[in-house]
Amino acid sequence: MATTDLSSYDFESVPEASSYRFGIVVSEWNADITSKLHEGAVNTLLDHGALIDNISTVWVPGSFELIYGCNQLLANKELDAVIAIGNVIRGETEHFTFVCEGVVQGIKDLNIAYDTATIFCVLTDNNKQQSIERSGGKHGNKGVESAIAAIKMAALKNQF
Repeated sequence: MATTDLSSYDFESVPEASSYRFGIVVSEWNADITSKLHEGAVNTLLDHGALIDNISTVWVPGSFELIYGCNQLLANKELDAVIAIGNVIRGETEHFTFVCEGVVQGIKDLNIAYDTATIFCVLTDNNKQQSIERSGGKHGNKGVESAIAAIKMAALKNQF
């Protein structure tokens, strides 16, 4: 993956995804950003052969709730990978730090607890402009990058 363009990748290096099942959990907070990340992820999965019926999306109130939403999908659906999509923008208090640290640790814990990868697609930016630039703006779309990671991790899961 490129660090300057989150949407840039070698298409041919990505496995075909028609047999995989994906879960996507999206934060409603900063929905103008997260909906673009979701769109980038879904379109990329479809571009690589995923079937629309094999993509389950649930929405949760905020990024902290991504952990619970992902856990519910992992516990109740047979999936090959899950993508957690959120956006936290730094404010004037420590809330940003607490939410970001909690989400990172929670998603790490899900990756340890389940035999299905949970992909971290949470933008943690200093300001709204940075989020815009990473959700389809000049730096591409982190949702695209996350979908590629999900496909590759689904393929890895299915090797064993």
